[in-house]
Amino acid sequence: MIHSTAILSPESQIAPDVFIGPYCKVGDRVRIGSGCRLESHVVIDGPTTIGENNRFFPYTSIGLDPQDLKFHGEETFLTIGSNNVFREYVNIHRGTLGGGGHTRVGDHNFLMVMAHVAHDCIVGNHVIMANAATLAGHVVIEDHATIGAYSGVHQFCRVGVHGYVGGYSVVTKDVLPYSKTVSERNTRAFGVNSIGLERKGFTPDQIRNIRTAFRLLLQSKLNTAQALEAIRKEADFPEVQVLVDFIEKSGRGVIK
Repeated sequence: MIHSTAILSPESQIAPDVFIGPYCKVGDRVRIGSGCRLESHVVIDGPTTIGENNRFFPYTSIGLDPQDLKFHGEETFLTIGSNNVFREYVNIHRGTLGGGGHTRVGDHNFLMVMAHVAHDCIVGNHVIMANAATLAGHVVIEDHATIGAYSGVHQFCRVGVHGYVGGYSVVTKDVLPYSKTVSERNTRAFGVNSIGLERKGFTPDQIRNIRTAFRLLLQSKLNTAQALEAIRKEADFPEVQVLVDFIEKSGRGVIK
C-alpha cells in the first residue's frame, strides 16, 4: 500500500508489500526490503539499503547527508538490517569519506523517540537506544547494549557487548562489556550489569566469573595492565576474555 500523497523516486527499489503512509518521501538509490512500514511523514534518502520488517514511525529521517563540515556531497552509504523499530524523530545519517563512508545498523534494534546515529557509526544487534540518546560520529555500539535516555557518546568511543549506559550520561571513553556505567559529575562504571545478564541467559557461574574480573579491574589497587594480568590468572573464561579483548583494543581508554 502506497498512499497517494507519498513521493517516491523512480530510482528507488521498494518491495511489493512495503507499506508507505501519507506524506512520506523516498529518495534516489533507496532500497527497502519486504515487510517494512513507513507510517507517515518519513524521509529516506540514499544511497541507503534497508532490510526486511523494519518499522519507521512519523518524522524519522533516514540516510540524509552527515553533519560534518568536511562533507561536500561525496558518495557515502547507510545500511540497515532487519526487524528494527525506529520511533518518532529518529535520525540516522550516511557516512563520510574520512570515516570509511558507511554507517551501519544491524538487526532487532529499538531506537526510541529522537535517538540520533551520526555518520560512520556501527550499531550491532539487539541494541536499545532510549529517548534522545545520541551517538557522535564513528561510534561503535556492540550487541545487546543499552544507551539510556539523553545520554551522549563521544566520537570514536565504543560501548561493549551487554554494556548498560544509564540515563543522562556523558561517555568520553569506552564503556566496558557487561558493565553498568552512569555519570553524575564524573562518568564511572558501577560494577556488573548482573540483572541484565540474567535476563539475557547468562548462567550464575558466568556472572560470577565476570564479577571476579570486575573486582580485580575496579576495586583492587592494580593499574589496568596489572589487573589484566591478574584476570588472566584468576578468571580465564570465555566470557571474561571478551572483556580482556575489549580493553586491549581500546584506543581512548576505558571507563573504570
